[in-house]
Amino acid sequence: MHPAPCPTRSRFRHPGKPPSPDQRGIALIMVLWLTVLLTVIASGFAYSMRGEALAARNTMSLAQARAAADGAVERTLFEVVRSRGLADAWSANGMPHSWKDGEIEIGATIVDENARIDLNTAPEPLLKGLLQSAGGLDPDAAQRLLDVILDWRDADDQRRPNGAEAADYRAAGSKYLPSNVRFESVGDLGRVLGMTPALMAKLADSVTVYSRQRGINPATASREVLLALPGITAEQVDAFITARAEALANRLPIPPLPAAAGFAVAPGAILRITAQARLPDGVTFVRDAVLYPPGNPQQPVVVLLWQEGIPRPRAEPAPADPHAVQK
Repeated sequence: MHPAPCPTRSRFRHPGKPPSPDQRGIALIMVLWLTVLLTVIASGFAYSMRGEALAARNTMSLAQARAAADGAVERTLFEVVRSRGLADAWSANGMPHSWKDGEIEIGATIVDENARIDLNTAPEPLLKGLLQSAGGLDPDAAQRLLDVILDWRDADDQRRPNGAEAADYRAAGSKYLPSNVRFESVGDLGRVLGMTPALMAKLADSVTVYSRQRGINPATASREVLLALPGITAEQVDAFITARAEALANRLPIPPLPAAAGFAVAPGAILRITAQARLPDGVTFVRDAVLYPPGNPQQPVVVLLWQEGIPRPRAEPAPADPHAVQK
């Protein structure tokens, strides 16, 4: 007779109790939170990739606009040099030229640098007049700032009655001291004691350091520059600008401006070209260049200034130029 088997624990586990409703709810919440987390991560990644794609596209568009604007500068200079004396000549008279290169809208203007007042060579009455006409200063304030400007560019340390030398700059806590040499760039004017950014912005488009002329060319000067002429009135300036525009439109000689006597100079060889290129997506680039093309075509063009400019308001779409290269 065999002994009775001893009771032992089964090698197989019996299934436990089914999870309670509370446990199932917690698991569901964890799954939902995990889903939300993965969605946020995926969305952030997608947004990041979209941002990088847009940045890359904008970089490419900007490079394309920059190249088009630089090419427009070269074309404008070529048109001026090659077409001298021809009926369809491009002249340095400030008249706009526009064309399309493929889908890129391009506009360019060219004017001789004598249209601006030279900070280094202009006589005191012309500089003072500009501080009043373009800067909006009253005569006393204009004279005070004029003395400071003249103290900056003269070679001595003698302070003018309303001027400023090194000690005055130190006392004012300025980071700069007067160089006592010629202005090297228009930007140096912003370092003059008493020159505010707002005033500098008003003057920047009317001055230069490249013409080296004592006067201006009335045929190309802006209204602000013409108003700087001593003794001239706004009515005289406006009447002259109207007559000048009519003469240019009809390809006639520009009439003289009697009020400019003593300050008028002939057109100069140094040219300022402003070219703007706008892509269909709105990306715009402006190139400002001051160039000296030698009379000998075998010699290279001298680049005096090559900088990014400020975009102008959008004009009406330019008509296609038959001479433009279509891409």
